[in-house]
Amino acid sequence: MGRKKLERFQDNAERYNVVQDGKPNFGKLIGKWREEHFKNEQNLVVELGCGRGEYTVGLGEKKPDTNFVGVDIKGSRIWVGSSYAVKNNLDNVAFLRTQIELLDQHFGENEIDEIWVTFPDPRPKDKDEKKRLTAPRHMEVYKRLLKKDGWVKFKTDNTFLFDYTLELFEEGQVKVKNLVHTHDLYNSEFMDEHFGVKTKYEKLFFDKGEDIKYMKFQFA
Repeated sequence: MGRKKLERFQDNAERYNVVQDGKPNFGKLIGKWREEHFKNEQNLVVELGCGRGEYTVGLGEKKPDTNFVGVDIKGSRIWVGSSYAVKNNLDNVAFLRTQIELLDQHFGENEIDEIWVTFPDPRPKDKDEKKRLTAPRHMEVYKRLLKKDGWVKFKTDNTFLFDYTLELFEEGQVKVKNLVHTHDLYNSEFMDEHFGVKTKYEKLFFDKGEDIKYMKFQFA
């Protein structure tokens, strides 16, 4: 492991805004993120597969009256967002280092107000369907953790994953309501819903001419 990565891991271990294995509060904030971590009663928004945290910190800046938690397994990526949050005094931003599959070991039922899924790995192979972050097994977890009528918001450049997700709804494998969607976010009426925040991958794909897909929905 390189020296730079080791230094980043040490920073993560010492920072309050990073929750990870080895810290006293890891796995013990279930249902208590507002009370014990943020120490307020603001709404809680969780970004899954946050990577470097561009979206988590971007939303945190735009909405200081809301708490944001970015979730990713890569500590060196989380360090980037964590550093930005520290530098800019974003006390409403935190990062959880864990696998998405273990999400319900860190959040309680009806605890989350909104979930963002931003540019996840599309996992196009049939054998990897269960690993897609919009697969039914993940959706069931999101439904439990979201407050009643909480929103899921999904952005991707990948047409396959986007259409796969819509098909789940059409086939009734995942029951949703108030679904809205577009295959071209930047030329749609939903443009303002992402607050102008772009992730690293969104910028990359957008600059290559890829249309950005977006949907939001509530569970029925």
